[in-house]
Amino acid sequence: MNTTARLAVFGGALALLAAGGFIVGKTAGPVSAATGEAGHGETHEGAMPNHAETAAADALPGGLASSKDGYTFTLADPALQAGRFSFTISGPDGKPVTAYDVEHEKELHLVVVRRDTAGFRHVHPELAPDGTWSVPLTLPAAGSYRAFADFAPTGGKPMTLGADLSVAGNYQPVTHLPSRTAQVDGYTVEVAGDLTAGKTSPLTLEVSRAGVPVTDLQPYLGAYGHLVALREGDLAYLHVHPEGEPGDGKTAAGPQIGFAAEVPSAGTYRLFLDFKHGGVVRTAEFT
Repeated sequence: MNTTARLAVFGGALALLAAGGFIVGKTAGPVSAATGEAGHGETHEGAMPNHAETAAADALPGGLASSKDGYTFTLADPALQAGRFSFTISGPDGKPVTAYDVEHEKELHLVVVRRDTAGFRHVHPELAPDGTWSVPLTLPAAGSYRAFADFAPTGGKPMTLGADLSVAGNYQPVTHLPSRTAQVDGYTVEVAGDLTAGKTSPLTLEVSRAGVPVTDLQPYLGAYGHLVALREGDLAYLHVHPEGEPGDGKTAAGPQIGFAAEVPSAGTYRLFLDFKHGGVVRTAEFT
């Protein structure tokens, strides 16, 4: 196999090596399992806090658990039906959260993808007064999916929580060959750059159409590109936005979109770039 085509990062005991591959990501909010935390820094039964365990939990990528810091992501129905997806985010008081900070032009970003990383969807639900989020959602095929809620509760820290859902039917798994080039609706997107686990490295995605560089990309979620990466195996959620922003006087509207990206561990990842052109948002996929 041509190693320059692989989107993977490798690690060793004494050094981390990018063995001819790469992937992108930056933790969008550490997530760990809920542990019944005491409030305001207190510990149960007067025990001293275990700072090492806390630091280890905070180092985890997002989306690996449904609860963090007292916040819990709960699906209305883990079996998607009637093409509508609903859920709540409950707070430390056990009640649905109704106040969120705006992050990248939205109060909450919802990503849904099948466990084999097929059928990627990035949508923005609407929030009802009672704290219920809902959005029309049709998934392309049967199987087990992971939903990621990326948000910042007002007064709290940004975080990404994950939950599983399923679509009934005949499951047909999909495999993905390593690739640095994606084709979508007549557009070609190419990725350049190599990353090393544990370090921040530059990555560039270049968009063209029919061989002509696209120089008039349109802003989407406050940027010229929106990137999500999922680690193979556990679907750890990694999230990064490009350097610069539209209208800052120095960031061009294509064809290149630059990222400062950090890979938290060795492994192989799936990468999804959302970009907008001609009034349509498209997604380019890489492995």
